[in-house]
Amino acid sequence: MTSERIYVGSYTSQAGGGEGIAFGPLDGIATVATIADPSFLVRSADGRFLYSTDEEDNGRIAAFVIQPDGGLELLNQQPTGGVHPCHVAVDPSGRFVLSANYTSGSVAVHPINEDGSLGETAYFIQRSGTGPNAERQEGPHAHQIAFDPAGEYVFDIDLGSDTVYSSTLTEDGQLKEVDQLHIHPGAGPRHMVFHPTAGAAYVINELDSTLTVCSYAGGKLQTVQTASTRPADSPGENFPAELLISADGRFLYGSNRGDNTIAVFATAADGLSVELVQTIGSGGDWPRHLAFSNDGRTLYAANERSDQIATFSIADDGKLTATGEPVSWPKPVCILPV
Repeated sequence: MTSERIYVGSYTSQAGGGEGIAFGPLDGIATVATIADPSFLVRSADGRFLYSTDEEDNGRIAAFVIQPDGGLELLNQQPTGGVHPCHVAVDPSGRFVLSANYTSGSVAVHPINEDGSLGETAYFIQRSGTGPNAERQEGPHAHQIAFDPAGEYVFDIDLGSDTVYSSTLTEDGQLKEVDQLHIHPGAGPRHMVFHPTAGAAYVINELDSTLTVCSYAGGKLQTVQTASTRPADSPGENFPAELLISADGRFLYGSNRGDNTIAVFATAADGLSVELVQTIGSGGDWPRHLAFSNDGRTLYAANERSDQIATFSIADDGKLTATGEPVSWPKPVCILPV
């Protein structure tokens, strides 16, 4: 088992949920911050601060100082202006934190003060639109904030309207729209990643178990391929969640909730096509989140419903092998190695 230390965010409002944010080596994690539903965690570029969602009806994001021993000291919390923030990201300049409010379908931008705390909202935008899935796409549902490799453009992914919005982030924290990518209706785009060197990006779609491959240049995306995240004729409902790309861009990893698998894709040399090369059991039930170890040789899977964190070794050909027994932890939904 890896000795790397990780932060784990857990749902606290569910039956049998955790107490907030935990820290430690995988076989010795313990709660270090009590906070409601920290469903996504991110560190500042210099590693001094940690920012967390507080996924409640009155959504907030929290700022923490990271102590030498990995403990967390709460600096402050700020409202996101929306309902159930599910994702948070630090912009490449390190000056702003951006958050996606899932249920209300909005995006907020908060400045980062010199001491790492969060200032009042600098910008807020309420998205609009619907999709053909009446149950899940009755309105906008912002699910992720992402930046391109150059840090020039910011993207917010809206599951409710099948839209990926592309913007620039101004010096004072405003989002200025550049373009929109409309994923095929009913896809339910959730998370995206960019190829590190090729002009390509990839969007995993929660509602129809697909991966959208896009060409990318100058803040604009164009669909070039749609691939399934599961083998043909797979039975039952399935809802993909997280998407990772290897540091060299050769492999993609997507989690399948329902199938309870991790899908491994090989990318073409130009990044513009993919092939599903493996699906492997996630080591539990409902893999909401995946994360790479810092050396890129291990993959963590947070299995929310079975209260388990599983680990996998990553071979040179990108394929995964389960390592050891999954570790028990209540309702893990985000893993952040340090």
